[in-house]
Amino acid sequence: MCMFAEKIHADLLIRPPTPADAAAVHALIARCPPLDTNSMYCNLLQCTHHRQTCALAETESEPGDARAFVSAYRLPEHQDSLFIWQVAVDERARGGGLGGRLISEILGRPACRGVEYLRTTITLDNAASWAMFRSLAQALEAETREHKLFDSEQHFGNRHASEHELTIGPLDLSSITRKGVQ
Repeated sequence: MCMFAEKIHADLLIRPPTPADAAAVHALIARCPPLDTNSMYCNLLQCTHHRQTCALAETESEPGDARAFVSAYRLPEHQDSLFIWQVAVDERARGGGLGGRLISEILGRPACRGVEYLRTTITLDNAASWAMFRSLAQALEAETREHKLFDSEQHFGNRHASEHELTIGPLDLSSITRKGVQ
């Protein structure tokens, strides 16, 4: 049983991405403003180098039609942290907790043994992301901390809004496994 309520297709398949999924991931992210589109090569690297800390959702009836994607990786200098880079959910699959479901599935994998914290960055105007991550923190029964990590002027030359780092944890991953992450 997933920690999040679901209103999504019964035939949903969640799995690590493969290199063949990079183009579908790239197209999905392009359909999900305000997410920044990266190069397709970046998505290819996510689907290869970071595949064990990323998750793709598609319907079994329509393989190759990416409904959601979460990109994440272990922070090199903080191996106890999983950094969630992007959560992309297609408009057809929104409103059912799918982003949180993918993150929960990633946390249940062997690649996340030893993870005690989730970290992400969010612009202040991205209400949907703040709501999803706060809901996730509540479901995980974990505390949150937030601070400005990347300043609009100093780091982005005023071409991007400031990014605030949200840290969730410490986490008890054994409780996630006991709850039966799907």
